[in-house]
Amino acid sequence: MKQHHTFSIVLPAFGAAIIASLSQIIIPIGAVPITLQTFAVGLVAAIFKPREATLAALLYLILGAIGLPVFAGGSGGFQTFFSPIAGYILAYPLFAFITSKLTNADTPIWKIFLAFVLGDVPVFVGGILTLHFLGNMGWSTAVAVGLTPFIIPDLLKGLIVSLVTKPVLKALKNHSYFN
Repeated sequence: MKQHHTFSIVLPAFGAAIIASLSQIIIPIGAVPITLQTFAVGLVAAIFKPREATLAALLYLILGAIGLPVFAGGSGGFQTFFSPIAGYILAYPLFAFITSKLTNADTPIWKIFLAFVLGDVPVFVGGILTLHFLGNMGWSTAVAVGLTPFIIPDLLKGLIVSLVTKPVLKALKNHSYFN
């Protein structure tokens, strides 16, 4: 039991490291770049239990808030939470919780995809809100800049998360946490 408890404490740090690492892969397309942050949050959420997935996303935000360069493009610092991208990243714990709550080792691939999409919704809502209020964009511009270019990339990310989750869980099946 002690080993399982220790593992569940370390797991959020590992998840935050995955999110931070994949956040550095960016494709600049405008005001908000395409990154692998949502891919990482979705993957961590589909593999981890809700508590650990949510804590991983929260730890990622804390690491960025204290100034570590974990956000997209190596940025970090508390000022990020007052920028037009704040709504996206602040929704990551909710994304992680929703996706993780809807998935487990027995979840079919199509339900993992659906869980990813449902978890991603608050990210876009938060992003559009901060683009509007902090980026001084009109609603239609905020949607055009903060949602439209990301629909297909995020659906692709969700598809890839759906396809890789089962093999990853299969590889980890010998550990009691993942059963």
